[in-house]
Amino acid sequence: MQRERYASRRGILKLAAGLAGLGLLPAGCTGAGASPWRGVNLIATPDAPLGSAACGHSLRHLRNQGGNAVALIPFLWQPAPADPRIVLGDAVSADQLRAGIRQARNLGLKVLVKPHVWVPQTWAGAIEFTQAADQAEWLARYQALLLDLAILAQEEGAEALALGTELRGVSGDPAWTRIITQVRNRFRGILTYVAHWDGELDRLPFRTLLDVPSISLYPPLGEDDAGLAGRIEALAAALARQGPLWVGELGLRSAVGGQLKPWESPEERAALPDGDLQARVLDHWLTALSRHGLHDVLLWRWFSDPDAGGPQDTDFTVQGKPAEAVLKRHFGS
Repeated sequence: MQRERYASRRGILKLAAGLAGLGLLPAGCTGAGASPWRGVNLIATPDAPLGSAACGHSLRHLRNQGGNAVALIPFLWQPAPADPRIVLGDAVSADQLRAGIRQARNLGLKVLVKPHVWVPQTWAGAIEFTQAADQAEWLARYQALLLDLAILAQEEGAEALALGTELRGVSGDPAWTRIITQVRNRFRGILTYVAHWDGELDRLPFRTLLDVPSISLYPPLGEDDAGLAGRIEALAAALARQGPLWVGELGLRSAVGGQLKPWESPEERAALPDGDLQARVLDHWLTALSRHGLHDVLLWRWFSDPDAGGPQDTDFTVQGKPAEAVLKRHFGS
């Protein structure tokens, strides 16, 4: 069983604190003049591994909807939040990642290699250590894994690499400065880090070393549609005032009540399907972000299986749902 594909979007945090704490800085190098990154986070499924014909069909469909970029996700795995024994997970092997990068680039898609850490029954933001020696061991192991990914990404021509995703419990360690130096010795593309929307990026000791900062964007949006567009507009305006950034993740389930806790996975709460809700929320987000100059957006998520999704599905994917038309309207323009 490929457990890593079920990474949770947990982390209930107050919206006000998130807005107050973002504190993003302008990027030192964002590829001025290049077309915006508009695409998805791709999750490989067992029946459609990266590089397969089925995955190629799924990526071509994404391209036909206007997408020009894809985040490919190698999952790392560790037994518990305070256990430093982190390893490469079994969902996407190094060979499969290579094949996926080649496949996506051959289709004209830009590629971000974006590692995620999967921790059973929780999420990457829960990783935290009480013993300094354990944190040092974890960072050493993580560095080794990240350097392997950096070499692979450079060899295969990936345009960007994320240092990590939502590692808020360990991202304040000064060792990251050394790690970034080592990564830059091996990867010459765009370097980013996907911070949690609670203000993690403002706390990063290495934020000025990034080419462009990124965030995952899952703030709670209220109980119903009343005032929904206005709340999203205010959030987008607040983000825009912080300087250039990428939205490394944006999404919600196509499920009743999905806007309440947009990070919530199907495994956390059973709900009836509501594709129209997902479409409305994403339409509001993409409209507001674009209006405020935030054009680089990777939706969460899209599966390598071209038959994934559909009207009865309650996952985050927009495949086969009304939100797919929203994607095409915004990304294809």
